[in-house]
Amino acid sequence: MADLKSQFEQAVADSKSLPEKPDNMTLLKIYALYKQASGGDVEGKRPGFTDMVGRAKWDAWNELKGKSADEAMQEYVDLVESLK
Repeated sequence: MADLKSQFEQAVADSKSLPEKPDNMTLLKIYALYKQASGGDVEGKRPGFTDMVGRAKWDAWNELKGKSADEAMQEYVDLVESLK
């Protein structure tokens, strides 16, 4: 069985060619799991009220605070698999 990092990299590639575009909540989850897996906990200030997209992304990522990179990678892989 492939190690988690290569499964994650494959899932990242697969996420770009899903049969249909996921809804916005799912896209936010994919984004947040990717960021948590590759960068750890969110840093910096929450974007201002005028930046609705940036704010939603920051909030989604912030909800994963404390989750390990491995946990985030596994959830990302599982989520992308479920969308294929």
